[in-house]
Amino acid sequence: MKTLEEYLPFLGLLIFGNIENLILASQGVTKGMNPYKLGGISIICVIIWLLIGTLGTQLAMEYANVIEFIGGLAIFLLGLQSMIEAVRDKS
Repeated sequence: MKTLEEYLPFLGLLIFGNIENLILASQGVTKGMNPYKLGGISIICVIIWLLIGTLGTQLAMEYANVIEFIGGLAIFLLGLQSMIEAVRDKS
């Protein structure tokens, strides 16, 4: 059985991954996507990432710092893209 300590190196990625999901969902809503379909797709993506994360943790443990950096960078870039698009749409 896995313990919480095994997942601690990925805690930041877990938190920021949820923020990324919110950013992507808000982008979909602002583009006029059906919120029910968007919610369903979002839940499916979260479940897929949960499975990948759970099954891949042992393999990826030695690369935790690199994975967290790349994930954080992707989240930052998506957030920046979202803000730029929101500012453009306001103008």
